[in-house]
Amino acid sequence: MSVIFSKFVVMGATVLDELYVLFRKHKKVSTDTRELVSGSIFFALKGDKFNGNKFAEKALEKGAAYAVVDDRKVVKGDKYILVPNVLKALKQIAVRYRMEMLIPVIGITGTNGKTTTKELITAVLSKRYRVHATSGNLNNHIGVPLTLLSMPDDTEIAVIEMGASRPSEISELCKICIPTYGLITNISNAHLEGFGTFEKIIDTKGELYRAVERVHGKLFVNKDNPLLRELSGDPSNCFFYGTTPPVYAQVISIGEHSVHLHAKLFGTSTSPNAKDLITSLVGSYNLENVAAACCIGRYFGLTDQQIKEGIESYKPENMRSQIIHTQKNTVILDAYNANPTSMYLAVDNFAKMYCSGDKYIVLGDMLEMGENSLDDHKKIVKQLQENSDFRGVFLAGDNFVKASKGTPFKSFKDVAKLSTHIRQNTFLGAFFLVKGSRGLKMEKVLEAIN
Repeated sequence: MSVIFSKFVVMGATVLDELYVLFRKHKKVSTDTRELVSGSIFFALKGDKFNGNKFAEKALEKGAAYAVVDDRKVVKGDKYILVPNVLKALKQIAVRYRMEMLIPVIGITGTNGKTTTKELITAVLSKRYRVHATSGNLNNHIGVPLTLLSMPDDTEIAVIEMGASRPSEISELCKICIPTYGLITNISNAHLEGFGTFEKIIDTKGELYRAVERVHGKLFVNKDNPLLRELSGDPSNCFFYGTTPPVYAQVISIGEHSVHLHAKLFGTSTSPNAKDLITSLVGSYNLENVAAACCIGRYFGLTDQQIKEGIESYKPENMRSQIIHTQKNTVILDAYNANPTSMYLAVDNFAKMYCSGDKYIVLGDMLEMGENSLDDHKKIVKQLQENSDFRGVFLAGDNFVKASKGTPFKSFKDVAKLSTHIRQNTFLGAFFLVKGSRGLKMEKVLEAIN
């Protein structure tokens, strides 16, 4: 006999309770048969190009304890749990587990830097607490529930990253993870195709602040950012960080022109001596991410020495300002994503950075920028034209090809053609900034830079 959900409620005497009991017994959730853990509960999610119901039988064959499906035709026994909507069931189980875990939940969103900030916060808090954080980029309507359901029972603090590409998405994610603390890294133009206007981006990101206020939680706010100060509302609910006192955590850059970002955390009244933070991060634009982690570390009672150790233990990876040494050159790979703000800051920082060899810029198109996309690319090209610090500029993508007409820059329709050109040249002791939107896969350029 299959189990059929006749009613969906988050708390109550329904079959959802039975599914939750099964989850608490097995404590592993899977949505991909290729990465399935034996004994887990398989949730047969559907998307535009896949239907997990078709893989339910395979999941059970590979060792899943149960398969949650929403297609009656695939049910073949009592190991199948039939529900009206698998994604909804996944979310509600996640909400129930989150409500059972009476721990601080720090919600993080923003246009740029949210993953780096999440990793820094996790590195700091882990010096004292058992911390569970979003893995990689699992920050959407599927990733947030999966993050919660993978949380160990002994977790003391959860750090949940939330992304958005359309209006109201942060509000929806907050209903799942119910954050008691909130941090917005910054707000700028990105995903305009999904939002339509910058004002809608502001409203959507601000939904995190409002969600935290509803549970009488606290906000961590960058005092240097006027928009975030305005959005945050009542300052009595806020703990501020930034470069200008008075703030809860004051951090300044003391080496923004070198390859690695060096920062200084000013001491507290109980620990007045300032701490030098020797980070593995690139770019002064990461200073606010470091400051956020310092602020949250202090709020949760860590010493400045513990904060320093946490910050310095973090090593960037996954193509986020990642420093890669090839056989003959050095590459700053920042190819996970790109928008006008992050692109401008990356180029500006690279221009100011002291390097012992020639500098080369390698940029790919910024995607999902809406009707002003070409203008945004022209602004970056103008920025490049105004800078004489670069030995060469290489651009890839339709927008950059159009935007760079009449300039001395080398532009190519795609990354493959750009890589071929770079491969035909010889570079020795040079420094490259490689950046572009994820869709272009700019990391492929690495194969051409030896």
